[in-house]
Amino acid sequence: MSLGTIQALVLRYLYLYTRTPIRAIELVFWPLVHLLVWGYLTVFLQKHTGDGFPYEITFLIGAVILWDILFRAQQGVAIFFLEDVWSRNLLNIFAAPVSNADYLGSTYVVGFLRAALTSTMLAVLSLLLYSFNIFALSWALLPYVFNLLIFGWALGMISTALIVRWGPAAETLAWAVPFFIQPFAAVYYPVSALPIALQWVAKSLPCSYVFEGMRETLKSGVVDWQSLGIATGMNLIYLAAAGVLFVRVMNVAREKGLLTKFSSQ
Repeated sequence: MSLGTIQALVLRYLYLYTRTPIRAIELVFWPLVHLLVWGYLTVFLQKHTGDGFPYEITFLIGAVILWDILFRAQQGVAIFFLEDVWSRNLLNIFAAPVSNADYLGSTYVVGFLRAALTSTMLAVLSLLLYSFNIFALSWALLPYVFNLLIFGWALGMISTALIVRWGPAAETLAWAVPFFIQPFAAVYYPVSALPIALQWVAKSLPCSYVFEGMRETLKSGVVDWQSLGIATGMNLIYLAAAGVLFVRVMNVAREKGLLTKFSSQ
């Protein structure tokens, strides 16, 4: 792995935003829409339930912020690849001395930067508009964010591998893959709300432990370190498995010339 190569790839991605600032709208618009929808839903419920308003409903805002961290980390990997496809630059990248480790390292950095930008914006707006402070999680916020970043990177590698395997027609998977698992991720409701037959699916996803832990920490101030440990262990397994899948698919694509399909359409 070359730090210089990773830096060059990251800078190339950032230059896209300096040359065409309108690209940044995608980083701001959708997170803002989600925050406003769930935030004002919380305000509506609060006004119509009065003193009977359950405090746990405000956790919907925290869920929006943490989910966006996972989603942006996944998008950092998948969209990084698609940007090269759309600009007809993919063959140039992989014809250069760029290893799979260099490429993945740069996508992780981009995913982190995207997540940091949008989550900071959402955290500030949620505090100003709804008096919800995600930083009430204190130091527990760091392992929660760390786990969501890792799982987002894993999903991003899976998305990219599937796109490479099935060709440009599968580009929608870059956005669809995270939402495949969202109903089972316990983002807006606890795992116990799912049918018993589906709870095992939720428990197989490391992000479900993070969202459950977020709600419990905000409610009681207690951090469930055991659940965080389980989530971290599962995330490392998911990341390793996704990495193996990505490397294997990319090596096959290089050997068989499958990447040329992306430059001919």
